[in-house]
Amino acid sequence: MRRSILLAGALVTSLTLAACGSSDDSNDDTASGDATTAAAGGAGSLTIWVDETREAAVGAAAEAFTEETGVAVDLVQKNFKDVRPDFLAQVPTGEGPDITVGAHDWLGEFVNNGVVAPIEIGEKASEFDEVALQVYTLDGQLYGLPYGVENVALIRNTALAPEAPATWDEMVAAGQAAGTKFPVLIQSDGEAGDPYTHYPLQTSFGSKVFAQDADGLYTPELTLAGEEGQAYAAWLAEQGAAGILDVDTTYDIVLEEFKNGNSPFIIGGPWMVDSFEGLELAIDPVPSAGGQPSQPFMGAPGFFVNAQSENQLLANEFLVDYMSTTEAQVALYEAGNRLPALTAAADEVAAKDPIVAGFRAAAENAVPAPSIPEMASVWTFWGNTEAAIVSGKTAPAEGWDKMVSDIQGAIDATS
Repeated sequence: MRRSILLAGALVTSLTLAACGSSDDSNDDTASGDATTAAAGGAGSLTIWVDETREAAVGAAAEAFTEETGVAVDLVQKNFKDVRPDFLAQVPTGEGPDITVGAHDWLGEFVNNGVVAPIEIGEKASEFDEVALQVYTLDGQLYGLPYGVENVALIRNTALAPEAPATWDEMVAAGQAAGTKFPVLIQSDGEAGDPYTHYPLQTSFGSKVFAQDADGLYTPELTLAGEEGQAYAAWLAEQGAAGILDVDTTYDIVLEEFKNGNSPFIIGGPWMVDSFEGLELAIDPVPSAGGQPSQPFMGAPGFFVNAQSENQLLANEFLVDYMSTTEAQVALYEAGNRLPALTAAADEVAAKDPIVAGFRAAAENAVPAPSIPEMASVWTFWGNTEAAIVSGKTAPAEGWDKMVSDIQGAIDATS
């Protein structure tokens, strides 16, 4: 669907149906062929790629922008799963949008391929969550505007577990005392594992994936080796042998089991909450397994500017002055259930919603989910190794050491 917002004397907003489609990210692209391949708008106009979930919120800001500046804005509805590959394919040819919706973990690939331009937000930076800006920063430059933040936490069914556990062992004991099928649920993707969801447990042993500089930005120095990583690997093996962790508990399974009251606890993100309608929930920090604070990854959906756009100044103006307002960020939260990245908007939302407030509190120790290019060499080895250790197919010490060596080799091969 293409939504055109034009000013011709008075404001005119038109919706032109380009193709029929569903709102689901997994469905076929609803934009027409012309919409997906149209070149970045000419002078005095902006083209924005947006998924259906966020179209109305971005459209409202675009209408205000057009009314106040006279600049036409063309919204092109895309399935989210198609945005990344289409942007990478079209921008080098001089096509694609001026602005696209996206996710922070696309940054390394986008910068390596020269498809995104830095943005300038000036004093506005102080109004955003610091980690949300860090995940869009590479080599000292900000490449995206975050509109939300997300992290995992401990989701608790208060009917089965009235009190928040302080440690992993306390949680397992409470889960076993509840008499449910599972003491705790944490997803895995079979033999591919899920190091993202398990990361707060790993950091509670002091093991982190990359070093961070004084500003909290990641360096290419891999830090998975050492006694902290070995301790975490040994713990994974113990939990797997005890049946607490299981590689066969996939996302769909943990969602269904928790919804049906078969566990008091599930570690997951805000994207799960709508599936648990009817349950009385509390949101707590992920309890420590290794004695140190658990530190979940924080991710941030946001917007990128096309490096080939002729309208980068207009795009920057739209993002800073119209998508960085409390009104716009609250509207995006209401559309997609992600805590706003703008602090004032997050304050407003959290004051009204204890679930949101809980995820926010659970993010107090959160660290940026790495978006540096080197991260692309990490995920597969990391997840496969964790899953193999949990399932008993790999000895923890040897498996972890081999994983570190394999990751370092992959990084070196691409540097």
